[in-house]
Amino acid sequence: MKTCLVVDDSKVVRKVARHILERLDFSVREAADGQEALAECQDMPPDVVLLDWNMPVMSGIDFLRALRFANIARRPKIVLCTTENGIGHIRVAIDAGADEYMMKPFDRETLESKLQIVGVA
Repeated sequence: MKTCLVVDDSKVVRKVARHILERLDFSVREAADGQEALAECQDMPPDVVLLDWNMPVMSGIDFLRALRFANIARRPKIVLCTTENGIGHIRVAIDAGADEYMMKPFDRETLESKLQIVGVA
């Protein structure tokens, strides 16, 4: 079974993402910020991380930068999920290490499509 770490400071977003992902046969873990996510990835890297941009403690972009230097067995695929939609934001995300970019709000079809693009669906 594929694994996904959902990282978002919103419990509602985590719950919605979990529901969609479990219906797509993913095992799902959650983190409320980038720092928690980094610890989760170091403990047991998921296949993919669904990552929010704007979070307290450690933002999604800071998480991506820290992940580059983390001592982990294998780097997960990263889908950055945010309300930031400018081309400049997308470039920053990709440069920081995101594999794909998805706008909020999202639905099952959009998420499934992004997971296929990064090769984990």
